Amino acid sequence: QVHLVESGGGLVQAGGSLRLSCLASGGTFSSYCMGWFRQAPGKEREFVGAISKSGGTTDYADSLKGRFTVSRDNAKKTVYLQMNSLKPEDTAVYYCAASSWFMTSRRYDYNYWGQGTQVTVSS
Repeated sequence: QVHLVESGGGLVQAGGSLRLSCLASGGTFSSYCMGWFRQAPGKEREFVGAISKSGGTTDYADSLKGRFTVSRDNAKKTVYLQMNSLKPEDTAVYYCAASSWFMTSRRYDYNYWGQGTQVTVSS
């Protein structure tokens, strides 16, 4: 059983940056692939990025490549989402998730989820 807690969200102006963190407790963090998703009001939860167990491989939603970066520190049991050049359309609740199996963009392959952190980008 893995418990995930996101932090680092907030209000930022367009063009700014934020770094989200997701701290894991319980379980063996390095045995999980980690993902980030986001959900804007009235929209489906969508894939943002993912990282392999070792951190050696990452994957991103095509529309976010070049602006968002996922990284992890297994010693600190933390996964990060660095977001640069933020746009108002990036406004959403951001969730981290853990998959026991493999790195994937499919939300249904993740078996543990955090509660989310709000990111609001003002124009």
